[in-house]
Amino acid sequence: MDTDSTNAAESSSAREAIRNLRKRSGLTLKDVSMRTGLTMSTISKLERGRISLSYDKLMLLSKALGVDLPQLLGSAPHGAGGAPAAASPQGGMPGSGRRVVQRAGEGQKVETSGYKHVYLATEFLNKGFTPLVGETHARTMDEFIAEFGDFIRHPGEEFALVLEGAIEFRTEFYAPVLLKTGDSVYFDSGMGHAYLKGADEPCRIVAMCLPRGSDADPVEPLINASERHASQQAEAVPESPRVTRAKARSAK
Repeated sequence: MDTDSTNAAESSSAREAIRNLRKRSGLTLKDVSMRTGLTMSTISKLERGRISLSYDKLMLLSKALGVDLPQLLGSAPHGAGGAPAAASPQGGMPGSGRRVVQRAGEGQKVETSGYKHVYLATEFLNKGFTPLVGETHARTMDEFIAEFGDFIRHPGEEFALVLEGAIEFRTEFYAPVLLKTGDSVYFDSGMGHAYLKGADEPCRIVAMCLPRGSDADPVEPLINASERHASQQAEAVPESPRVTRAKARSAK
């Protein structure tokens, strides 16, 4: 199977997983809309693969459906020997004895025209934070807004360190800053923010997204720029997100 066919099949698998999880929970589009604050049209487009799967969308849906990110993307995590992975005791607090080793090239990939994310340690459910490696493709805010409609916002805090290239970090409250290899930023992710490509070579970061409180209300609507933008584009058909999955291996 060629790469395009593989990406299409895996993208289909991801959106089918979202739809199947919703139906398995006995939820209608209206129910999910009420839980997330998203329009029914937006949720329908997500299930049909017509809206990009950004981190804030994934968090909204995972909380509304009561699942972890790997399950939402269509790859239920497994432990050693193919056994289902167990949810972490006490949310993964010290003493639970869990460990996962991530090899280069592994992880759960989500790619759109504007960025590529590789989610790490996807075997572990109920993690205290979400680790990922991100590569940005958008070089200007016009390109970023063309996909998301505005800055990205999600409740909590975020840390990012530039692994390669340079990142122009934009927020709604501060002047743009250029982050070079080795530079980092820690910020309130409820503040509108955007990562732009700041060099010709590949520009990659490692990031950690920490929700604001383990008891955050799952039905509280996020101020989600990309969702607002998508709901206003009822007749538009954005590029379908390419979702690929590389199953991570765990070591105990």
